[in-house]
Amino acid sequence: QVQLVESGGGLVQAGGSLKLSCAASGSVDGIGVALWYRQAPGRQREFVARITRGGLTNFADSVEGRFTISRDDPKNTLYLEMNSLEPEDTAVYYCNADISQSGRLRNYWGQGTQVTVSS
Repeated sequence: QVQLVESGGGLVQAGGSLKLSCAASGSVDGIGVALWYRQAPGRQREFVARITRGGLTNFADSVEGRFTISRDDPKNTLYLEMNSLEPEDTAVYYCNADISQSGRLRNYWGQGTQVTVSS
């Protein structure tokens, strides 16, 4: 059974930085496209960033220039580096990835990690 486990969330002051990790465990042959989403209280889950297996990235307009997405394929781990954090970035952050298992590609979500930015 594959699990995506996020870590690195916490409380930070506005202007600060955090780096989130998302590690895939279990029977993982490889990771395809991987994304970060977030969900603030009372709001729908929204796209934050995406990275392809080849390393191509794209970001939501609200985080462009402040957030960086990266991946370490030998470690089956995805990262989201967040700089110049704003109170509006407060949310639960989720990773999502296509995981290759025994020749089949399946999509998985992590359980989420809370990021709180104080003003």
